[in-house]
Amino acid sequence: MRLAGADDAEAIRSTYNLEVTTATSTFDLVPRSLNDQRSWLAARSGAFSAIVAVDTDDVVVGFGSLSPYKDRAAYSTTVEDSVYVHRDRGGQGIGSTLLRELVDIARSSGFHAVMARIEAGSAASRALHASCGFELIGIERQVGRKFNRWLNVAVMQLLL
Repeated sequence: MRLAGADDAEAIRSTYNLEVTTATSTFDLVPRSLNDQRSWLAARSGAFSAIVAVDTDDVVVGFGSLSPYKDRAAYSTTVEDSVYVHRDRGGQGIGSTLLRELVDIARSSGFHAVMARIEAGSAASRALHASCGFELIGIERQVGRKFNRWLNVAVMQLLL
């Protein structure tokens, strides 16, 4: 586990874009360009830094980040997490390692709550968050549309 750097942009982009084009784990519809991914990384600093999980050969096998939850000032003590694991590395504990590290970063940065917004049909993502102490607080019905179908969002929360 380490902070993501500019050299990780392509590995993060390839993992993320596979989810954009084939899955509902992100509601993005357009794959990121390498410049988009570099800009995304450049905008990550302090408590909002991106982290990567790497194997013994320093190959990126997953990434995560914390983002501001909402723009208004009253939400400033709440963050939203994102965790993505390369498809061929699922089920190896990488997601839980990333999420626990993000929770530790949020806690040490003085945040009060971490929110997760998960496509409601993703049992694996919901179970991952539940294993780290997140609780389901609601379902937003038909708030997204991807692959010509309506999608629900499970909202999960961890109070620190």
